[in-house]
Amino acid sequence: MLEQNKVASTAFWLALASVAGVGVWMQLRSRGTSRGQRQATQLKSIADAAETPLVVIPSLSRITGCTIVGKMEMLSVGGSSKDRLARAVIEQAERDHLITPHQGHIIVEGTVGSTGISLATIANAKGYKALIIMPDDQAQEKYELLTQLGATIEKVRPVSIADPNHFVRVAERRAKEINKSGERNSDGNPIRAFFVNQFETPVNFETHFTQTGPEIYSQLQQVGIKNLDSFVMGAGTGGTLAGVSMFLKSKMQDLRVVLADPEGSGLFNKVKSNIMYSPTEAEGTRKRHQVDTIVEGIGINRVTHNFQTALKQPNLISNAVKVTDREAVEMSRFILRNDGLFCGSSTAVHLVAAYREAKQLGPGHTVLTFLCDSGTRHLTKFWNDKYIKKAGLEPKSSGADVDFL
Repeated sequence: MLEQNKVASTAFWLALASVAGVGVWMQLRSRGTSRGQRQATQLKSIADAAETPLVVIPSLSRITGCTIVGKMEMLSVGGSSKDRLARAVIEQAERDHLITPHQGHIIVEGTVGSTGISLATIANAKGYKALIIMPDDQAQEKYELLTQLGATIEKVRPVSIADPNHFVRVAERRAKEINKSGERNSDGNPIRAFFVNQFETPVNFETHFTQTGPEIYSQLQQVGIKNLDSFVMGAGTGGTLAGVSMFLKSKMQDLRVVLADPEGSGLFNKVKSNIMYSPTEAEGTRKRHQVDTIVEGIGINRVTHNFQTALKQPNLISNAVKVTDREAVEMSRFILRNDGLFCGSSTAVHLVAAYREAKQLGPGHTVLTFLCDSGTRHLTKFWNDKYIKKAGLEPKSSGADVDFL
C-alpha cells in the first residue's frame, strides 16, 4: 500500500496548481530589460484548461486500510468533469463546420445541470450562446448559476424518455427549430444551433478514453501508484465510466471496474443480471418520472450509447453497488466533518461504493473514484436540512466511524 502522506503531499501541490489555473504551464524568461521583462511562452485559456488533481481520502483510507484516491473533478473550471465533454463536443462541431464562434450560433442541450453549466461556461469562452433544457425538479442553484452564466433556460416536467416532452427530446427539437427558422445574425448569415446529445454522442466516451484516462494513469505513476486495484464510478451518460475504465484496463489488466448506482436507477440490475429494471419501476411505486432518488447527476433507466460501449467489452464491469439515499446523505456529512470535503450527491454515492469495494478487497489495496460535484450545487435539496427532514433522511451518525454502512 502506498504511503498516504506521499499521495497527500503530491495532491496538495497538484491542488495548488489547479487553483492557480488547471494544467497551466508557464515559461518565464528575462529579456534583458531593466525591469526584467518576462514572456509567457505557453498559457492555456479558460476554454482549454483541463487537468485536475488526485487526492487521498484520509478517513476512509484509515478505516479500510486501503488507499482510497479521489479525482478532484469538482475543481475544474465549470465545477465538474462535464467540462471535458463540453470542450470536446464543441470543438468537434467546429471541425465538422456545424458551428462557428462569434456568429450568434447556439449550443443546445438537455441536462439535469452539470453538463449545462459546463457548456455555458465553455460557450462563453469560445463565443457561443447556450440554450439549456432541464427538468423542473433540480436544485434551484443550478438554474441560478446557468442564468448568471448567460444561458437561456427552458424548464420541463420530468417525464420518461419515451415522452416527446422529455428534456433531451425537447432539446433536440429546439435545435431543429432554430436551424429551420431562417433567423440571421447582424452579418446576414444564418444562426445555427448544435444539439450536443451528451447521452448518445461517441465524443463523450472518446474524450474520456483519450484524455481523462491517460491523465489519471500519468498522475498515478507520478505519485508512485503503479497498480490500481479498483475504479469505482457512477453513470448518467456512461461516457466517463466507459472511457476511463477502458483506458485504465488496457494498462492494468487486473483492474476491477465497479458501478456505483443510486436508488431508482436501473443500471445496477443491468450489470448484475442484464435486466434494465429498478424496483421503483413496479406499478404503483414510482414517485417521479426520471430516477426515484435525491441524488442528481448519476443514475438512469435506459442504456445509452456510451454505457453500451462499456457493456460490449467482455468482463469490463466487474461489479455494481447500489447506494441508498440515506447512505449518500450520511456519507456526505461524514466526509465533511472528517475530511473537510463539501461534496455533492454524486460524489457521496461514489464514496459509499468506494468504501464498500475497499472493504471487500481488504487492506493494502488502492481504489480510485471521482469527486465529481461540490455541495455548493446542492444547497436547496441534498444539503438543505428541511428538505432532508421532509424526505425522512435526517443523518443519525455523528462520529468518525461509518456506522451507517
